[in-house]
Amino acid sequence: MLLQPNLDWLSDPSVFAVNRLNAHSDHCYYSTLKQAQCNATMSMRYSLNGEWYFHYAKNPQLQPKGFYQANVDNHSWSTIRVPGHIQLQGFAQPHYVNTMYPWDGKEDIRPPAIPQNENGVGCYVTYFSIPSAWQSQPVFISFQGVETAFYLWLNGHFVGYSEDSFTPAEFELTPYLQSGENKLAVAVYQRSTGSWLEDQDFWRFSGIFRDVYLYTIPKIHLYDLEIKQHLSENLQTAEILINGQFSTHSENAKTVQIMLCDQEGISLATTEQQLTTTTFNASLLVANPHLWSAESPYLYQLYIQIFDQYHNLIEVIPQSVGLRRFEMKNGVMCLNGKRIMFKGVNRHEFHHQRGRAINEQDMLADIQILKQHNINAVRTSHYPNQSRWYQLCDQYGIYLIDETNLETHGSWQKMGNVEPSWNIPGSDLRWNEIVLDRAKSMYERDKNHPSILIWSCGNESYAGEVLLNVANYFREKDPQRLVHYEGVFHCRQFDQISDMESRMYAKPHEIEQYLQQNPQKPYINCEFSHAMGNSNGNLHKYIELEKYEQYQGGFIWDFIDQALLHKDRYGNDYLAYGGDFDDRPTDRNFCCNGLIFADRTLSPKMQEVKFLYQNIKLYPQKDKVLIKNENLFIDTQNYYFVATLRLEGKIKKSYRFDALIAAQMERLMPLHWDEDDWLENGEYCVAVSVHLKQKTLWAAADSELGFGQFIVPQTAKVQDTPITALQPLKMVVGDINVGVFGDHFSALFSRQEGSLISLKFGDKELIKTAPMPLFWRATTDNDRGTNRRFKAGYWLMASLCGRCHKMDWQQHQDGGVSVSFDYIYPIYQQLKVTVTYDIQCNGEIKVHCHYFGEANLPNLPIFALSFRVDADYQHLRWYAMGEAENYQDRCSGTKLKIFENNVKDNYTFYTIPQECGNRTGVRWVECRQSAGGFKIEAIDKPLSCNFLPYTAFELEQAQHHYELPPIHYTVVTIAAQQMGVGGDDSWGAEVHPEYCLPADGELSFAFVIKVV
Repeated sequence: MLLQPNLDWLSDPSVFAVNRLNAHSDHCYYSTLKQAQCNATMSMRYSLNGEWYFHYAKNPQLQPKGFYQANVDNHSWSTIRVPGHIQLQGFAQPHYVNTMYPWDGKEDIRPPAIPQNENGVGCYVTYFSIPSAWQSQPVFISFQGVETAFYLWLNGHFVGYSEDSFTPAEFELTPYLQSGENKLAVAVYQRSTGSWLEDQDFWRFSGIFRDVYLYTIPKIHLYDLEIKQHLSENLQTAEILINGQFSTHSENAKTVQIMLCDQEGISLATTEQQLTTTTFNASLLVANPHLWSAESPYLYQLYIQIFDQYHNLIEVIPQSVGLRRFEMKNGVMCLNGKRIMFKGVNRHEFHHQRGRAINEQDMLADIQILKQHNINAVRTSHYPNQSRWYQLCDQYGIYLIDETNLETHGSWQKMGNVEPSWNIPGSDLRWNEIVLDRAKSMYERDKNHPSILIWSCGNESYAGEVLLNVANYFREKDPQRLVHYEGVFHCRQFDQISDMESRMYAKPHEIEQYLQQNPQKPYINCEFSHAMGNSNGNLHKYIELEKYEQYQGGFIWDFIDQALLHKDRYGNDYLAYGGDFDDRPTDRNFCCNGLIFADRTLSPKMQEVKFLYQNIKLYPQKDKVLIKNENLFIDTQNYYFVATLRLEGKIKKSYRFDALIAAQMERLMPLHWDEDDWLENGEYCVAVSVHLKQKTLWAAADSELGFGQFIVPQTAKVQDTPITALQPLKMVVGDINVGVFGDHFSALFSRQEGSLISLKFGDKELIKTAPMPLFWRATTDNDRGTNRRFKAGYWLMASLCGRCHKMDWQQHQDGGVSVSFDYIYPIYQQLKVTVTYDIQCNGEIKVHCHYFGEANLPNLPIFALSFRVDADYQHLRWYAMGEAENYQDRCSGTKLKIFENNVKDNYTFYTIPQECGNRTGVRWVECRQSAGGFKIEAIDKPLSCNFLPYTAFELEQAQHHYELPPIHYTVVTIAAQQMGVGGDDSWGAEVHPEYCLPADGELSFAFVIKVV
């Protein structure tokens, strides 16, 4: 019976697929074994990607009627690129919201009703002729991803309808084909019942955004393939279970030959069956199997050859097989018998120009970044990814939580409050089948990928009978994997949905409390360490929880910023966030929480992640190093180690060595230094790093995978070079200024400005603006989330409005001069800060800054001295913790060494300008221009320093980088310390107390400024 399309389907949760074919595995198929063995392009696929004719209407009332009819000419329409989003090709407005539904406050509706006024309709038309070789064969079409619902016509005939943006929708076209040119028409609706189920934290796009292709099948075709396995208890024998289902076209007699090959292509096992049925079951045994893991992603290759009754080869299916056993043992998740640790991230599919229409090059870039930074797991937040991603994860070695396309966050949580008064799907069985369909489509497509260890029922959709049914479906279909769902944390009566305790953004001490209660379920952080802007502080505290057996890691939120390339009013490119397209309502830059930026450049946060996630842990001391191989399965034969001894940051000796250490074992290795290596006074640092011996799929030979360092306690400090007798400084005390003059340098101090206002070496003026105490850092995203401006705004005013109320000076017997300034501040005038300049006869100036502490004030963001020099002072050379930007709660991955960069490179392009560029543990830093420069050198204890093109106040005011002024200065900020960046979450989690600067405590620092 032919169905007529009905727009009522869009708001009917019982209608989500009309004439859509059943979901099936994503295997390829070929005509010959040779083609299958070399992964050739499939000759039985015909891509429809490219330019399509297109019309956009704001809502269904405005869409062109009958555009799909065969006699309607659409060639005058605009064109659109497929795959691609409508909103990124000039036809509609990109719109970002987080948890609220995008129509909130615009249309008063509740599910399953959908918006009427803003339901964009994209009408697509393309013309094609089928390949001549297909003329007598059935033809099908596959849409790999269409958001959110679409109707399909061929030559004016209605073909079908589908929802679910992130799994394939396939239809048979054979009855509607005609010889010669065919007209294919698609109407894509942005809003449907599916929109209530797709409330993920992402840009709300629509359109055909994944591949579209035609395909044909041979007369005997394996429609669905399921690979399961059984490993013996000792893991020495594996049985591969192969279940196949032929299409309805394939009921004739046939022969199935199955061959299993190892990675070298050597045949290990074969079997053969003669069949007349449309299904078959077979098994193969493998002795001493190579087991698959992220550390050693060994893939066998299965070839299924299908012959007809005359023994003509009809079809060959290649299928990669990873043999592994994933299970729960005594409340602990185990892979191949070992407790697994997920060192993971959440990952949206995203590109800064193409949105979610990513390609294979994007995926390869991502997986290489993941592997290079010791990340071994990905949660496909919050929808099934493209099939190619799973193949790459199988090949490269990444553990996956495969997540059902489901999030209904806005239906049960409003402004952070749990309020499930109209939650869906809950236990409303009207939504049962549409949600189950999403789970089934994901499972059937992805079931053969060894990289998938866990099925996830979805994200942030509360709980209820519907999700319990989804969990039970996964368990019934696949007892060899586990089931995940975090939402039961908010609704414990459905705790049985999830096999593991999974929470979002729990604090380390909260997790520890759970683990200490001898729980029944293991624990994972499905989202933690929110990487929004300058973040990921105290990540090490989560890693320290690995000492508990039932703590099994987590997934940082998240991998990549979701920012879109846009142009400012002057035509310059920038990375835009919510609201920049006049999209309302919006959650602004909450779409930017990535460890990498939207253009796939690395953020400084990756330095910390790489170190804390490394599997080879290195603990050097002065003359030895403890090497712990925390890999579960591989030894260190493919790695080499480098021991480096530095004195005052300079390499004194370095050598390479090998150490063979079995998985989960450790070894104490001597370090071979000569006695002469230690004769000089100064600060020594012993570092040991681990490197790849050979090139891999994801990294070059010699790539560093991890390191450890040990700063040797100094037995004797470097003595200052004795100062030869110099002429005493000349001091001139004026009515307003005090001048100090020495050989080739001068300094001028002002009572009017209350600071040092001039410092000349030769005839070159260094100071552009006077050094002043600074208590404010530019607000970070995490600071905004904790209302730092409101809580600590006093310090912003103090930084802007303090004044000097006392200036003293004196000349010493050695000829030097001291000038000191006492500062007071509005509102709380008891607060006192003193800055003292000790000018030495040799031109060096020792600066001492002291904050005396006051109770009843908020924590200080920073205590520093800040001034500006000319922007020509651009080149920096550091002896500090680096190389990337770091803070006191995000410095585990730093190295103490000498390194160089430029001031402009210190500025980190977080989506909204904010505090960035800091270095901790600064022993000294040189700032140079072409004709020399100056050096800041710590006295007594290391500093925190920052050199940027902008002041904290300029950064504070800007919402975009293009709002910052042209660069005129280098802004020098020298600090005792600044508070950590935090990152447990970005909407209320405070910086941990030990990384704060309490106002009632004294703070001081000192440094030397000298010419170089």
